[in-house]
Amino acid sequence: MRPTAILRMRPTQAFRYPVPKDEHAAHTVSQRLRSLKKIPPELIPLGVVLGVALGAAFYSMGNKLMTDKTLRLTRSGRKD
Repeated sequence: MRPTAILRMRPTQAFRYPVPKDEHAAHTVSQRLRSLKKIPPELIPLGVVLGVALGAAFYSMGNKLMTDKTLRLTRSGRKD
């Protein structure tokens, strides 16, 4: 068995040095949109396919919730 470590009140590594500036700290929307140019072109078709798939999923789910008459919307069972 090891003895417990002595608790020393000293700053951790993170607090010893100043915090580096975040590259997106105070950027405007237009500056953030310009940063989209950094996206590799190979990922654009993947994003399009993912967007179409999510759109179809939301449409299908919304259509099912709005048109299905057998869908139970309230609790069934005894009422007090």
